[in-house]
Amino acid sequence: HLNCRTAPQTTVFIEILQSIVEGYFTKARPYVIIFLYCCPSGKRRIKMSDRKYKLYSDSTCDLSEDILKNMDVTLLELSFEVNGVVKSKNDMTLPEFYSQMRNGAVTKTSQIGISDYEQAFEKELAAGYDVLYLGFSSGLSGSFNTSCIARDSVMEKYPEGKVICIDSLCASTGEGLLLIKADEKKKQGLSIDELAQWITDNRLHLCHVFTVDDLKYLHRGGRVSKTAAIAGSILGIKPLLHVDNEGHLIPVGKIRGRKQSIEKLVDMMCERMGNWDNSTVAVCHGDCLSDAEYAADLMRKKLGKKTTVHICYTGAVIGSHSGPGTLALFFMGDQR
Repeated sequence: HLNCRTAPQTTVFIEILQSIVEGYFTKARPYVIIFLYCCPSGKRRIKMSDRKYKLYSDSTCDLSEDILKNMDVTLLELSFEVNGVVKSKNDMTLPEFYSQMRNGAVTKTSQIGISDYEQAFEKELAAGYDVLYLGFSSGLSGSFNTSCIARDSVMEKYPEGKVICIDSLCASTGEGLLLIKADEKKKQGLSIDELAQWITDNRLHLCHVFTVDDLKYLHRGGRVSKTAAIAGSILGIKPLLHVDNEGHLIPVGKIRGRKQSIEKLVDMMCERMGNWDNSTVAVCHGDCLSDAEYAADLMRKKLGKKTTVHICYTGAVIGSHSGPGTLALFFMGDQR
């Protein structure tokens, strides 16, 4: 039993080997050696594979509190502004947020700051936990790149720990559905590396298809032209969009009429889902619950009555860019 704070590790180990050899030849009896390496801090060094880990993600996962309370996940908050005033989810309800948007409020969003990431990661590493962070699509926000900078900075202080940052390439409840599945896999006993590999292998099979009620918000974000936005509003044309493999919002079609656009989304789901397990799927909406319930009913007719369809609000950060009346379906499929 040796304390290597008072002797070089290599020298001590050689001396032990010499004692074993001398004892064997002079006394012809076996030795049982216990070697305990004590690090300078006086704490036992834990193998990285033995460390427990925490699962982190973003507020952009757009999951309801009822879902989150049953998950072992910590969310970092992106912020948003309404008419120049910084808000949090505790300052106003989502119906109030969308009501203000309909009344002409100007909304903006901000990514997660590097200090927020550093504080979150360092807290867990200091407590002996590793971190797996599932981030909002890098195709839509700079937050994920910031998380990687914070990871590198924190791991310089805690080289025995591990922080894995994964770009979900997902948005809204698409990110949320991937997070639900990741939480389930973690509870099943997957290690941090195994879970990271599972997410990487499956994230591009998490499909997003959606429509919006008013094109002006997509125009404001540069997704459609001003002419298309005006014409669409007059003619009742609804765009159909998806999230591509780079995590960007991409228009893939258009259709006239709100009900027809919702039915088309379900058709798009059926075309993409293949033989994947879709016993749990999701719908999110920008303050249009009746439309979300209609979509959920159509999904159950296609997937089976026992299918769990999570209906969630599109949060303020995503909703600032998609606007009131956004409706999106999320499911597993062969391709996006």
